[in-house]
Amino acid sequence: MERRRLGRTGWDVPVIGMGTWRTFDVGPGEEPRVREVVDAALDAGTRFFDSSPMYGRAEGVLGRALRDRRSDVLVATKIWTDSPGEARRQLRTQLDLYGGRVDLEQIHNLVAWREHLPWLEGERDAGRIGAIGATHYDESAYGELEEAMRTGRIDAIQIPWNARQRAAERRILPLAAELDLGVVAMRPFAGGALAGSGDAAELLRGTLSDPRVHVAIPATSNPAHARANAAAFRSTAF
Repeated sequence: MERRRLGRTGWDVPVIGMGTWRTFDVGPGEEPRVREVVDAALDAGTRFFDSSPMYGRAEGVLGRALRDRRSDVLVATKIWTDSPGEARRQLRTQLDLYGGRVDLEQIHNLVAWREHLPWLEGERDAGRIGAIGATHYDESAYGELEEAMRTGRIDAIQIPWNARQRAAERRILPLAAELDLGVVAMRPFAGGALAGSGDAAELLRGTLSDPRVHVAIPATSNPAHARANAAAFRSTAF
């Protein structure tokens, strides 16, 4: 599988990861199916998974699905609250789920990002967090995202990037390259809007055609789709 260095984190990541929004927010009866999806993705070479407290039960479902394969993957998740106390509780839960470490801890939708950065930096210094990131789904927030990027205190960003959403091309991607930040592309299928508009592999290649984008995180509830997403890049050079 094609791999890229995730900005200044120094991590070598596969270009295809996996998101967990909606697809992993399931009850106990559906968890065996999710484990099948995770196992299929891992067997195909996927090594990057993204989640959030915002996604309902997804964080816990992912942690249990990884089981004894946690050491083989990079886990990216998020802090999603403006409460300092709740933020620390979220991290404690994540550390319990993911073997005592979160590889990439992101501030979800920039919520209280100025307040969260100091204590997250302390957690990074202590080794409980590998890197700090910031995310936003709305292009109207890119001005604030730029502000966070320019602090020099984050290592990666997560933005929507697909055939329909290319606003990051103008300012965000050039700035990320200048600062050597990792770029995680959410919604490579535009939240399903592009699902019927062409071959999935071609859509993913379109998302990753810009070398400043390091990893895309399509979500799926189908093991065959997880394998196909990863397999599409085994012999692809950009």
